[in-house]
Amino acid sequence: MALAIALGLKEDYTIEVVGRNPKNLDKFEKALGQSISKHPIQNFDISNKTIIFAVKPQNLEEVSKQFLGKAESVYSILAGTKLENLEKNIQAKAYVRAMPNMAASVQKSMTTLTGNLSLQAESIELFSAIGKAHWLGSEKEIDIATALAGSGPAYLALIAEALTDGAVKQGLKRVDAMSIMRGLFDGFGSLIQETHPALLKDAVMSPGGTTAAGYCAMEESGVRDGCIKAIEKANERAKALS
Repeated sequence: MALAIALGLKEDYTIEVVGRNPKNLDKFEKALGQSISKHPIQNFDISNKTIIFAVKPQNLEEVSKQFLGKAESVYSILAGTKLENLEKNIQAKAYVRAMPNMAASVQKSMTTLTGNLSLQAESIELFSAIGKAHWLGSEKEIDIATALAGSGPAYLALIAEALTDGAVKQGLKRVDAMSIMRGLFDGFGSLIQETHPALLKDAVMSPGGTTAAGYCAMEESGVRDGCIKAIEKANERAKALS
C-alpha cells in the first residue's frame, strides 16, 4: 500500500522512504521508477515533515520509538489504530487516519479519512492522487468505512468469481466467462457513479424475465443478508483491533 500511495504522489511531491531493511528500500525505489531519498529508521528526524505511516498496527510502538523530533502532520493507514494511540506514540502537530484500499495500485482507491479538521483539505488532496477520497466525521465512521471500502474488494472478488463459476457451470468457457465478467465490472463501475443501485436493478429487471429469475435466486440464497453481515463482522473486527 505504501508503494501504491507513493506511485500516486511521485509526480507532485518529494518522497523520502524510511525503513528497517535496506534491501527492501532498494526494491521500493526500483518499483517506484525514480531515485528517492532512503533512510534507515533508527533516529530518523521527522521534524516538520509530512509522514505517511504505513506499518503493521502491532508495530506502531516499536517503530515510532525510532523517530526524533515533531512532524508537521501524520497520516496513518493502520487499520483500527485510533488517533489517541498515534498521539501517544508519534510527536506531530496534527493527525489523520486514512483507509485506502487495494485499488490504490491502479490509482482507483476509495480512501476514507478522519482526524484533525485542520488537515481535511490537505488530506483529501493527498489521497486523491490514488483515486477518490472522502472525509468522515468520526473514528466510529471510519471503522465502518474500513469494512465497506477497505475490505470491499475482497467481497466483490467473491461475487465476481462466483458469477464466473456460474457461467462456466452452464457451459461457457472459463476464458470467455472471465472476459465477460471483467467487462461487466468495468461498465458497472461507471454506471454506479451516477445511478442508485435500486434504480439500476429495476432498469435491468423486466417482468418475468431472466434477470428476475436470477435475482430471486440470489435473494433466496441470502446474498443480501451475507453482504450486510460481512460489513457487521468486519466492523466488529476493526473495533477489536483498536
